[in-house]
Amino acid sequence: MRKLFVLDTNVLLHDSNSLFKFEEHDIFLPMMVLEELDHQKKGLSEVARNARQVSRSLEGLVGDHGLDKPIHLDGIGNAEALGDVTFQTSALDTSLPIQLPLGKADNAILAVVNALTQSLPKREVVLVSKDINMRLKAKALGLLAEDYRHDHVLDDSDLLYDGVMPLPDNFWTKHGKNMESWQQGGTTFYRISGPLCSQFMVNQFVFTEGDDPLIAQVRETAGNTAVLATLRDYSHGKNNVWGITARNREQNFALNLLMNPDFDFVSLLGHAGTGKTLLALASALTQTLETKRYNEIIITRATVPVGDDIGFLPGTEEEKMQPWMGALEDNLEVLHLGTGKSSGNLNNAQGTEAAPRNSTMELVRSKIKVKSLSFMRGRTFMNKFLIIDEAQNLTPKQMKTLVTRAGPGTKIVCLGNIAQIDTPYLTEGSSGLTYVVDRFKGWPHAGHITLQRGERSRLADYASDAL
Repeated sequence: MRKLFVLDTNVLLHDSNSLFKFEEHDIFLPMMVLEELDHQKKGLSEVARNARQVSRSLEGLVGDHGLDKPIHLDGIGNAEALGDVTFQTSALDTSLPIQLPLGKADNAILAVVNALTQSLPKREVVLVSKDINMRLKAKALGLLAEDYRHDHVLDDSDLLYDGVMPLPDNFWTKHGKNMESWQQGGTTFYRISGPLCSQFMVNQFVFTEGDDPLIAQVRETAGNTAVLATLRDYSHGKNNVWGITARNREQNFALNLLMNPDFDFVSLLGHAGTGKTLLALASALTQTLETKRYNEIIITRATVPVGDDIGFLPGTEEEKMQPWMGALEDNLEVLHLGTGKSSGNLNNAQGTEAAPRNSTMELVRSKIKVKSLSFMRGRTFMNKFLIIDEAQNLTPKQMKTLVTRAGPGTKIVCLGNIAQIDTPYLTEGSSGLTYVVDRFKGWPHAGHITLQRGERSRLADYASDAL
């Protein structure tokens, strides 16, 4: 039986294409929703743009049709929408079980849902709303209500792909027969076959800690066969990246992704203090200033405050973004003081090396550009190392806008922690960071790793777990 979904205004404002995401089911639009769309259409915000786009879609659907009959949703090329849309064209007489003030838009929409439920007893009438209180009110009135779920990548954030798969101790006994191995460019490759190979994802990291330890990355999969490649050991001092070495297994995996030019897109997840920004910045500086693989480092982030906003900031785009880039400054300080690149060491921080250290810092800063998300539309980045910090605060649409800026030779690195979302209406399941991790898994030129262990300090580690 086809359901009848009554859409709340916030669903249309959240996703301008939501009209066409209900497959074979039908949609009902109350008059109050059109009224609220009209109020929201002015301005340059994302909400206003969505309101205007929805209005244009509705006009295209209606065309020359009268509104007294349902209109097919596939009328303007959306073949996946098989249902109809019906507009409210007359007052629906109903009395709610609980007396609610009628002047409020939410209550007018609830009255429409109640009227439809009573007049169509054989149909399942469901209110779809992003507003939790609206859904609670509907359920209190005995009406069916649910969230708009099309933008949810995952229902449970624990199911998010973490990029690592521990192997059982008996891995080699089941997968070691008929194994082939060869070397190419300093990397050893193993072609293995066995039951676990069908579960591997391309570019996933695998490890076993048994008698024959293995740390490798899956490079190819085909049925019950897979090709594994050994990794470079970045925990060893001789392989340091701008003076930084990996302190745990996941950091080693992350540096293998960051330092390999084959991976155009890398995402790093992890709670506070796991080293996401430090690893990304160290690999960016090494590949920009030493190996000259990239000609510039670009850093951007969503400017969502944790507390109260402090008002407008003076200055140029770079100066306005500076207060948001405390993490960049902190990590530059660690990288600069901790390296031997004419910078002295931590013990000599105030010593005679001050002049060369300052000149090195100027060179480093000249290669780093801090950009605002507001001015990204239409740009193309060539041979740049683009770091998107605090990516969990971006919507999937903003994330698409940023990732599609990549030109030839550009590497994009997304950093974030989905437990620290500050953007209103974004959840762990619908964050842009969750979206890209899920959509890019298995692509040969993308890699993902979730960093597990905090390395900031014992205080930060304990606070992250206990608070």
